[in-house]
Amino acid sequence: MTPRLDAFSVIASDLAASLAFYRRLGLDIPAGAESAPHVEAVGPGGLRVLWDTEDVIRSFDPQWRRPEGGERLGLAFRCANAAEVDSVYAELVGAGYRGHLAPWDAVWGQRYAVVLDPDGCGVSLFADAA
Repeated sequence: MTPRLDAFSVIASDLAASLAFYRRLGLDIPAGAESAPHVEAVGPGGLRVLWDTEDVIRSFDPQWRRPEGGERLGLAFRCANAAEVDSVYAELVGAGYRGHLAPWDAVWGQRYAVVLDPDGCGVSLFADAA
């Protein structure tokens, strides 16, 4: 058997805030999920995004500590076009989320921006620049 990527996991300090952020990015998160300690959403193509509270992680890994100094893994959302990168970024920042890198035309040929989720993790927004 060859392992296959099935899911990404987000450890949230404030689950309700994290779910609200990712709902704004179009993930279909079940209603009422804010009261659960573990939440799953299935994205296009079947890739799952999982959320756990910090307490859930500590329940099976008592030595777990919140990372410091930046994340090592980030999520990236493809937008339909450059204008959508700009509008999604503006909508999220306008809703009170922290912008990290305002939209720009990257040298690798994409319109690119980064917004921070409620736990400070960078979430990239991108589309082909042309």
